[in-house]
Amino acid sequence: MKIAIAASEVVPFAKTGGLADVTGALPLALEKLKQEVVVLMPYYKSPGQEKFAIQRQSERLYSAKIGKAVRVYLIQNDRYFKRPGLYGDAKGDYPDNIERFSFFCRQCLQALKEIKFKPDIFHVHDWQASLIPIYLKAIYNNDAFYRGCRTLLTIHNLAYQGLFARDEFGKLGLDWSYFNPEQLEFYGKVNILKGGIVFSDWVNTVSTTYAAEIQTKEFGCGLEGVLSQKRDRLLGILNGLDYCQWSPALDKLIVKNYDAQNIAGKYKNKEALQKDCSLVINKDIPLLGMVSRLAEQKGLDILAEALDKICALNLQVVILGTGDALYHKLLQQKSKKFPKALRIYLKFDNTLAHRIYAGSDVFLMPSRFEPCGLGQMISFKYATIPLVYKTGGLADTVDAANGFVFDNYSSAALIETVKQALALYQNKKKWQEKMSKAMKANFSWQESAKKYAQLYQKLFK
Repeated sequence: MKIAIAASEVVPFAKTGGLADVTGALPLALEKLKQEVVVLMPYYKSPGQEKFAIQRQSERLYSAKIGKAVRVYLIQNDRYFKRPGLYGDAKGDYPDNIERFSFFCRQCLQALKEIKFKPDIFHVHDWQASLIPIYLKAIYNNDAFYRGCRTLLTIHNLAYQGLFARDEFGKLGLDWSYFNPEQLEFYGKVNILKGGIVFSDWVNTVSTTYAAEIQTKEFGCGLEGVLSQKRDRLLGILNGLDYCQWSPALDKLIVKNYDAQNIAGKYKNKEALQKDCSLVINKDIPLLGMVSRLAEQKGLDILAEALDKICALNLQVVILGTGDALYHKLLQQKSKKFPKALRIYLKFDNTLAHRIYAGSDVFLMPSRFEPCGLGQMISFKYATIPLVYKTGGLADTVDAANGFVFDNYSSAALIETVKQALALYQNKKKWQEKMSKAMKANFSWQESAKKYAQLYQKLFK
């Protein structure tokens, strides 16, 4: 089957979050399943891209190779894409994002014609690529090249919808008849993701639970009605994890490699993390790690409320991440209040992230909502037990056997679950059993890719 994947970011060419990890890994896994795949993305000209042997195809089109034969086509327009950020800067979103990504979507459709790649499936990701299924049915509906092409929209986070003022609609190149409550209009504004949901043949999200949650008022972000109407063509497929990048047996960024058969190396990593963070070096003190965007979605509101009581327990906490200024300030205050227990690192540091996964005993993910989550999958592999709120992909992957779960979103429930983890930690035999179960978890991209391949087939039924 011929698959065209379109996304606004793709590893290793450009990344701001998990979307890029998915769109970089899925094509490689599909290639191993004998699918013919091409990938389309904007040409941002990010630093370091010269090492990817990007070649010019035509005036607007460049290409590079990933895997054995997967071609990534980069849509060029320096006015739109040669900027410091992918979507915005310190002032906020770029005001012309509707122009930037409508241009990208139109060029994707032209590029496939140019390279003579007639797709069976056009697999688009998030709002930035959601105009593709709209254009296919509104503009290319009589084009023989795209006859029979099916569309799949993957929603990575429903909170980001591509909302624009009504006056911006004309920039999409669509007839105004499409600006109506059943298609692209959303409370007087243009909603590109809504249009993508309506016009796509199928929609999926990145976990089964999240697919159900977004059909409710609590998690639907105003689109629960549209998604419920699509429920017969809506499902969840859990993201995979790249075990070449995330494996304590192979990881070159940690102090000592280890695996399930030789777990002793984990304690060398714990000792090194305690030393690097200027904490008391003692393997018997439970160490809780967190690598996260510091925002309310990630549970920072209840964590902030709980920190005083958590840090009063016999434990250590290391938090790495950046995010909202409110939480930056609050966490810095807490670290001064609890100098023996809490370390805060307000930055992105890939090496430190790997060492937190390897050196911690418990990994904190108290997210209010989490479409999929990769942190808990990584922590499993590193024998670091995840402690999570029961939502989205966390609910689909963590249970009482391999982690700690609370289902009441509150600081009190978080504190109680931390206490449960500390109590179990004192029983070394049971803790070893939990670590063993965690390390056996398999969330490889091969399993996820098989489910996507099955869904592609379903689109033709």
